Amino acid sequence: MIAALYVQKNGCYSGMADVDTWDQERDARLYDGPWPVVAHPPCQRWSKFYFGSPAKVAAGHARLAKGDDGGCFAAALAAVRKWGGVLEHPARSHAWRHFGLIAPPSSGGWVAAGDGIGWTCRVDQSCYGHRAQKPTWLYAVRCKLPSLNWKREKRPDPDGRSRRGILALMDHRERDATPPAFRDLLLSLASTASAPKARTEFPAPREEHDT
Repeated sequence: MIAALYVQKNGCYSGMADVDTWDQERDARLYDGPWPVVAHPPCQRWSKFYFGSPAKVAAGHARLAKGDDGGCFAAALAAVRKWGGVLEHPARSHAWRHFGLIAPPSSGGWVAAGDGIGWTCRVDQSCYGHRAQKPTWLYAVRCKLPSLNWKREKRPDPDGRSRRGILALMDHRERDATPPAFRDLLLSLASTASAPKARTEFPAPREEHDT
């Protein structure tokens, strides 16, 4: 059994045998085992535009605080560290630096995450069926680390749009959706997680100001 945390209601994990889904209504911050996890914590407050819509901020709306996600990423990171498995977030997520993780190389390949606990890498979800490039960072704990498709697709789509530019043609749900092939990869990775070890003290998050 694998616990899929912070997933879309009626999304690609729904109805799968041996997958315990935690959507927004269940509140994945409350997950306390016993199975390894695949975690998709919300990314909006850790992204390049963590402060909100640039147009709204320019119009006088208040800037939102970096990392103000209600503790979702911290809880997801704790769950992966405790129960094993994998966490995914957009490439260049501010959460990596905040929680003391090393940014993985853009060329691909697994590297130690710098916390003495997990491993991290960069992979494009376009290699696993997403219409956009969707560069993604993974953080895995106590898993067997496979060689992934490290290819970075730069070719334009038939309509002349780049993989990145095609995001403008997608609605919010499609942009956020996990392609079935990528879902299966994450579940396969989590299924190799070894049993939890004795309690370990984890590195404290960094103190930082919005920039």
